[in-house]
Amino acid sequence: MSKNKTNFMVQGSILAIAGILVRIIGVIYRIPLRSIMGPTAMGYYSTAYDVYSLFLLLSSMSLPIAVSKLVSAKYAKKEYKNAWKTFVGAMIFAIIIGLIVSSIMFFGAEKIAELAGYSNSKYALMVLAPTLFVMSVLGVMRGFFQGLGTMVPTAFSQVLEQIANCVLSISAGIYLMKVGMKVGEENSYGAAGVTMGTLVGALTALLFLAFVFILYYGKLRRNIRRDRTRNIESYSYITKILVLTIFPVLLSTTIYNFSNLFDSVIFGNIMKDVLHVAEETYTTKWGIYSSEYRLLTTVPIAIASALSSAVIPSLVKSKNEGNKGAVINKVESAIRFTMIIAIPAGVGLSMLAGPILFVLFPDPVTYNDSVHLMRLAFFTVLVFSFSTITNGILQGIDRMKAPVINASVALAIHLVIIVIALIVFKGGIFGVVISDICYGALVCLFNLRSLRKYLNYRQELLKTFVLPCVAAAIMGIISYGTHHLLMLVLDANLLWTIVAVIVAIIVYFVLLLSLRTVDEAELYMMPMGSKIVMIARKLHLM
Repeated sequence: MSKNKTNFMVQGSILAIAGILVRIIGVIYRIPLRSIMGPTAMGYYSTAYDVYSLFLLLSSMSLPIAVSKLVSAKYAKKEYKNAWKTFVGAMIFAIIIGLIVSSIMFFGAEKIAELAGYSNSKYALMVLAPTLFVMSVLGVMRGFFQGLGTMVPTAFSQVLEQIANCVLSISAGIYLMKVGMKVGEENSYGAAGVTMGTLVGALTALLFLAFVFILYYGKLRRNIRRDRTRNIESYSYITKILVLTIFPVLLSTTIYNFSNLFDSVIFGNIMKDVLHVAEETYTTKWGIYSSEYRLLTTVPIAIASALSSAVIPSLVKSKNEGNKGAVINKVESAIRFTMIIAIPAGVGLSMLAGPILFVLFPDPVTYNDSVHLMRLAFFTVLVFSFSTITNGILQGIDRMKAPVINASVALAIHLVIIVIALIVFKGGIFGVVISDICYGALVCLFNLRSLRKYLNYRQELLKTFVLPCVAAAIMGIISYGTHHLLMLVLDANLLWTIVAVIVAIIVYFVLLLSLRTVDEAELYMMPMGSKIVMIARKLHLM
């Protein structure tokens, strides 16, 4: 196993672990938050957050990827002066764009909320607006360190961001909900309070990365002094390259994530204007979907997102070296590692939906709907994990247009499907989930076609999909049976859910090795790989 390949997987694992930890913290703090706020306030918050996510995509979401691509390319050639100028140019660009987009969202909050069909989300939008500026600057900082080949600063900043978000969201949400009760707007005020945590979390992450950058600055200056590069790029040239890099990444990520906002707007407007459902009723349904289903399914998808961020600078390096074999190996490893984790996670969420939701969101009014939705989690996790990692791979091999075209075509089909699902079949929130799954599946198919075209890549099926699905299916049946039988003995759902999850992990691990789905070299690439290999040998599984 090459050092380069192993390092890329290690860095991806670090970011993946941080991403999972961030999602777990998010799940934990939303338990009391949803209990206190209720599904209606969370529906307003989720709508505002979807709009914020769209503006974030337009202003800064593509910056980490673009900056990491450019910086990694400069560092691979030891052009430290150009790398520094790239960072400075990107920072100026981020500040300007961040200010413009923040202003648009702040002053247009009321109109945007009305267009979305959730008028009471306007206060949350106004609070979220300054966060766009902070995230623009933060995106450049994260991209710079990722371009250096280290995901550690980004990983730590994400965890700190989520912890600060957790604390402020709960405290500010409770406070503003009490204030809102005095004027009869507790749900809209409460939603605005929750969004304050997002702003403070972003500021916390930015301060941390600024501190790390100060520590690294000395080494950066030494590298710049040793740099003998003759072709020093101008800021105008850097800005041009930055824009040309950002634009396709921006298009692909924006279109890829457009579905959430479109789903919210289409669902709200069809429920209100076509099916004549009361705003509070359909907002509550949307709150269930966004604060429970989407929240839980994004935990395993975080792995694909992390590996996507890690694979880009690594693929850039291998591509610049002209090493096509290394590129193919990294593509195979990234996809396999993602699927080996995503498949059992999706199966676990589907099979243990009832016990998990009863622990996290024990609301008797919404419980049955939540459980039925969660049965579809496997398909959501599978298609969005695969489409996320393949998007990153295509960007890493400089095929920027492919994800844009693929996501655009899939989104157009998705919009037709969701309208039919809501109006013709009256699928409600289930229609939203099913149409999302169709969208993700279409992106997967289109991305695979692009990988075959540009890399002559043929997707291996047995070890990447078939065997993990077999192992995960057996795991799901055993874990579900374990929980069910133990509940007959003693009614202790929390305890038996934890036991069932532990049993699931052990069973899946044993089956993976027994079915020869992974070998020793691949295990070493995983987090704590040496310890896993040692345990496997002691159990005579290898």
